[in-house]
Amino acid sequence: MEKDNLLVPWDFTEVAEFALLHAIKISKKIGNKILLLHVVKSIKKGDEALVQLKNEAEKYAKEHGVVIVPVVLEGNLFSLISDYAEENNVSIVIMGTHGIKGMQKFTGSYALKVIVGSKIPFIVVQEPPTKKDIFKDVVFPLDYRIEAKQKLQWALFLVKYFEVKVNIVVPTIKDESLSKKLLANIHFAEKILEKYEVNYEINKLEGSHVAEEAVNFAKKIDADMILIMTTKDIGLTDYVLGAQEQYIIANPARIPVMVVNPRTDLSRYGGFSATGG
Repeated sequence: MEKDNLLVPWDFTEVAEFALLHAIKISKKIGNKILLLHVVKSIKKGDEALVQLKNEAEKYAKEHGVVIVPVVLEGNLFSLISDYAEENNVSIVIMGTHGIKGMQKFTGSYALKVIVGSKIPFIVVQEPPTKKDIFKDVVFPLDYRIEAKQKLQWALFLVKYFEVKVNIVVPTIKDESLSKKLLANIHFAEKILEKYEVNYEINKLEGSHVAEEAVNFAKKIDADMILIMTTKDIGLTDYVLGAQEQYIIANPARIPVMVVNPRTDLSRYGGFSATGG
């Protein structure tokens, strides 16, 4: 990650500034270059936007002592961000969201549409950084899905670069078959985290509203981030009715959320495989 770039989608709004400030904190700790990306619908608007974007980039770079590269591209917001990230050695996309309500560009559902399908993890924020430490306590919801094991790779990613404590939260499941799958995932997580000497705890959630309870738990311990994985093959219904991921991304506690998608290629970041190697 030391040589990788950070990408911040920029739309000249307050929440975009929040995302940039988070990216600056990460950059100052690890030394990443920040790519500040603004997407236009037509190239005619590109020249004017680039002038504005250069001014913003120069201002923040000078003030904080980091490298910020302004980029203006024409295209579709939903596909362009992840495509550009994959083509330009980006390790993390840091994106601002306006929350679950309102008609702004990056609402919870819009943010989810941008993220789904990307091989690059996103950190979604609603507020500027409020603490000296970047990430110290991370909440890690763990369920019975086999893809949930992949999240451990990203937990180790955060431990390696930010020395976080991993606070695993697990739901209460009455179904015997699903309960066995959850227990297997818990044992797998314990094995991996102990192997890498990670500071972690396992906490059981009591109710059935896992997303809400995970957010409430994160708020209770004053967590710095929630790490989630999107639902495999997420569909239109999830966007319309509101997936659990959408609720957590735009959580009312305004806690930053790292969002990763199920994938098969994790070799870039090293470490164990999702099958337990």
